[in-house]
Formats: sequence, C-alpha cells, structure tokens
Amino acid sequence: MKKTVLVACGAGIATSTVVCERVENLLKDNGINAEVVQCKIAEVASRQDGADLIVSTTILPTTYNIPALTAKAYITGIGMEALDQKIIDHLK
Repeated sequence: MKKTVLVACGAGIATSTVVCERVENLLKDNGINAEVVQCKIAEVASRQDGADLIVSTTILPTTYNIPALTAKAYITGIGMEALDQKIIDHLK
C-alpha cells in the first residue's frame, strides 16, 4: 500500500525542497512505497485527508488527524538519523 507524506514549510519553496529530497531518498533507501508531496503550511489542512504523515520545517498552527514531525534536524544537521528513524517507524 502506497503511503503519502506531506512535507510542509512556510512558503512551500526553500526548506521544504531540501527536506523533500531527504525524505524521498530515505523512503527509497528503505523500500517504503510512498509519495512525497511538497506544500505550504497553509495547505496542510486541505491536503491531510489520505496522507499518512506530515513532516514540517516549522511549527504547525494546529493539530491534525495524522502524525506530524518537525524536520528541524534536517535544517540544523543535528539529530538527522533519529528523525530518519521516526519517519521510517511511522510509515512501516
């Protein structure tokens, strides 16, 4: 079954592009069949239906019906492996 991951940042351009590539490679390397969708934080509410996980580069304005992780580790470079594992655990 194919999973869907929303990767969200404030503008949906800069930081989410970096995170998107990292998540796509992580899933591919771990044999997880998933689509990674890049979007703005403001779009998450309308896109969460059917998604399995939100990975956000900023603080989410609300809570959603699906799990959400903050991708700060991918921006700072600190704790990236731990975040990789959390993403894998959520999708397996």
